[in-house]
Amino acid sequence: MRVWLVVLLLLCGLGAYTWWHKRPMHAAPGVLAGDVPTQQDLGTGPQLSRGHFSLEPRAKFAMTGRVLSREDYQLDDLAPIAPTDLAMGWGRMSDSTVLDRIRISQSNRFYFWYTDSFPIPRHEIEDSSANMHMIPANDNVARELRDVRPGEVIHFDGYLVDIKRDDGWHWNTSLTREDTGAGGCEIVLVEDIHEASH
Repeated sequence: MRVWLVVLLLLCGLGAYTWWHKRPMHAAPGVLAGDVPTQQDLGTGPQLSRGHFSLEPRAKFAMTGRVLSREDYQLDDLAPIAPTDLAMGWGRMSDSTVLDRIRISQSNRFYFWYTDSFPIPRHEIEDSSANMHMIPANDNVARELRDVRPGEVIHFDGYLVDIKRDDGWHWNTSLTREDTGAGGCEIVLVEDIHEASH
């Protein structure tokens, strides 16, 4: 058997395994994550070092929400420290009845949604969902994060952080759920993550 065919078969098998492992989960209608994220703002505190990056904690942060979408990154500025973005929904943005009428995608560190007719008011969609750049605090969290699937209801605890790199590049976290567009994403240093019971 030719080498290229073996390589092709291996790549196809890896792709099929990855898709199966991260395939979307489906849920019955109803709100699965009713509580809004909790946040406790912090004063100026010590910075945390992560290789060429330093993290400045801005707020203690915890939430239970439904994963609307996930996107993994390898090549952009954030990839070495935040390899995964999760688009998260809570309140009625965790209800399949609502989500079935909204198209959701992620690209270039943004989360996008579109609907032909609003199942809930626009401001509720915007205020009850967010794109979050996830920084695993340790290897265990990194493993758990790799297993998160769209549609899953998860709980995580950690900190909202601003990021600075040695060369002066920086990215600041959002500190409110009511913003949209550039600068509207949360950067989360995740200390614990697990599937939530509902």
